[in-house]
Amino acid sequence: MYARDIEYIALQEGECREWMLQNRNRRIQMAGGEAKNLPSYPGPNKMRDCYCTVNLDQEEVFRTKIVEKSLCCKVAILKEDLQKYNNRETWFQVQHVDANSEVQGKVHLELRLSEVITDTGVICHKLVVRVLECRGLPIVNGQCDPYAVVTLLGPTRTESKKTKVRKKTNNPQFDEVFYFEVTKPSSYNKKFHFEIEEDDVDKMEIRVDLWNASNLKFGDEFLGELKIPLKVLRQSSCYDAWYIPVSASAAHVLGEVCREKQEAAIPLVRLFLHYGKIVPFISAIANAEVNRTQDPNTIFRGNSLTSKCIDETMKLAGMHYLQVTLKPIIDEICELHKPCEIDPVKLKDGENLESNKENLKNYVDQIFNVITKSGVSCPTVMCDIFFSLRESAAKRFQDDPDVRYTAVSSFIFLRFFAPAILSPNLFQLSLHHPDPQTSRTLTLISKTIQTLGSLSKSKSASFKETYMAAFYDHFNEQKYADAVKNFLDLISSSGRRDHKSIEQPILLKEGFMIKRAQGRKRFGMKNFKKRWFRLTNHEFTYQKAKADHPLCNIPIENILAVERVEEESFKMKNMFQVIQPSRTLYIQANNCVEDKDWIDILTKVSQCNQKRLTVYHPSAYLNGHWLCCKVTSENATGCSPCTGGLPANIQLVIDGDRETERIYSLFNTYMSKMEKMQEACGSKSVYDGPEQEEYSSFVIDDPRETYKTLCSIIDAVKTLEEEHAQYKRDKFKKTKYGSQEHPIGDKSFQTYIRQQSEVSTHSI
Repeated sequence: MYARDIEYIALQEGECREWMLQNRNRRIQMAGGEAKNLPSYPGPNKMRDCYCTVNLDQEEVFRTKIVEKSLCCKVAILKEDLQKYNNRETWFQVQHVDANSEVQGKVHLELRLSEVITDTGVICHKLVVRVLECRGLPIVNGQCDPYAVVTLLGPTRTESKKTKVRKKTNNPQFDEVFYFEVTKPSSYNKKFHFEIEEDDVDKMEIRVDLWNASNLKFGDEFLGELKIPLKVLRQSSCYDAWYIPVSASAAHVLGEVCREKQEAAIPLVRLFLHYGKIVPFISAIANAEVNRTQDPNTIFRGNSLTSKCIDETMKLAGMHYLQVTLKPIIDEICELHKPCEIDPVKLKDGENLESNKENLKNYVDQIFNVITKSGVSCPTVMCDIFFSLRESAAKRFQDDPDVRYTAVSSFIFLRFFAPAILSPNLFQLSLHHPDPQTSRTLTLISKTIQTLGSLSKSKSASFKETYMAAFYDHFNEQKYADAVKNFLDLISSSGRRDHKSIEQPILLKEGFMIKRAQGRKRFGMKNFKKRWFRLTNHEFTYQKAKADHPLCNIPIENILAVERVEEESFKMKNMFQVIQPSRTLYIQANNCVEDKDWIDILTKVSQCNQKRLTVYHPSAYLNGHWLCCKVTSENATGCSPCTGGLPANIQLVIDGDRETERIYSLFNTYMSKMEKMQEACGSKSVYDGPEQEEYSSFVIDDPRETYKTLCSIIDAVKTLEEEHAQYKRDKFKKTKYGSQEHPIGDKSFQTYIRQQSEVSTHSI
């Protein structure tokens, strides 16, 4: 929990009646309380002897008596809200315990998908989970006797296994192996070889719960939990990793010690982009920042490492996106020089205020429309990041329905489109800085677009200039807010993760089209029916009417390609095909514009599917053969390359070694600040009181792990410095003064000679 929270620890769901509270100089007075409607606990034992603790700023200030054969729950109340409940009796909804709130330490796991021969000689697939060790687990009440519970979670079953208890250590060495069957007996071929059900595996995950075996009457103490989706085994049958808080990582340390966050962001983003790890990196640091944010209105508004890293990523990956979206209209504005000044004080002689307003409104509408219709062109890496931001924000602030939009709009509008409109020369949208009149026009457009994208409830009040507030009244229509939300839904719903982790599906497009009955081999007009189609980030469906139940559901992950169909196939225009693993759905759009829109958006949401096709048949399979290539086999490989629709990503040329060297140089430059951060970690670990002012600038969530990280970084940097110095000494010794490598007048060589003379004199 955060330092400003007060907690009641006692279960998972249900209700808890609060004690009568008074907050007076960190003292809390309490009258009796109770809990009700508590479900069974999913840990090793269903029922426990339950008690309740009251924690203020993570410090336990009170513990109740033990109630036998009960369960445990948690309620959190902000300190500043205590006054609302002063001398009042209130029921509170119990919250799920956040596994990241007070957990420290790390776990070493190995996952492997292996073939096992049973006693009957049948080969089946089993998941092997090896729990190797843990480090830095918290010590509870002066002792730590940890054990781990490994649980396989699936759609229809749950299976748990437990390690042995390791006595008197918070760095336990388990090295225990557990086996879980992940295949079904009904899925086998004639040789009795079981096949892996990929869909089932994708829905499974491993959960590892860490517990402290306690001899006290109230039962074992929960130490922490982690979950790993089995999708990680798709790329490799073996997965070996350490799990540790991101706030103790070297990247976080670099962001904390650099004078400007931008210094750290540039090489970090380039390095992670180079190795294809930018999305998990930004997702991790963004999630940590969201968990530290108390007010949803301030989410991602500061100049944090997260914000700077996302800015840099958008600048690198989104440059082409800006070109195709904004450059045509920016060129038009720069060439036509239409007067758009709406400040009455700044009007030039001969200008008409109403005419200028109309010019400006037209430009704003044009740019707003090209932006909100550009979602299908947004680079995949940006969509993946926005998806992660949306999920983290929605989970953190569940009572705010708009935070999932503002978390994304704060970047795509505030930090991407608005700055590009304001200074097009900095984003390669123009060669030179615009003239004063054009620059003023772009400033007014940028302000309006930024406000339209913010989705704030009182937009007119956000302008300090009265003329801007009056001008913005032209855009106070629901259609603008709807367009922004639809755009944000599209660019934040096509990440590589499991889309169904979002609680509610996001509607992307719907409308009537004509479809051909799937699986029909002969041509006939009776095979074509008008249906209502509906696309979400989960599935593509159709039904007889808008209010009816779907007749067909196509999961997004089953869309292998979306391509146009040659007119000769059915003698019909505006036809396209949605190719699935077992069959193809042929659809006719209402017109060429709708045809393109449907193809683009279907391609966008499915472009990261791992089994997407590279070739397809541009004509239909009719009367026993493909009309395009005349091949008779219906399962024949496609004869034309897929268009791909949109680039899945923009390839960047990045020198990974150079970026690594930059990171090393930054650590070396800020060595003194790293040593100061080490002191801050020590102070936080042992000093129980107000934080010392000299350490207040550092964000340190886990002092112990951060201290270890700092030690590793400092040792590595010093070792490299010594190796570099030795290399220079050896090089100078072998190089003759006056040679091409060290010409006469070379200051570095002269400095080396002087230093060697000083060393020799000192030795004598």
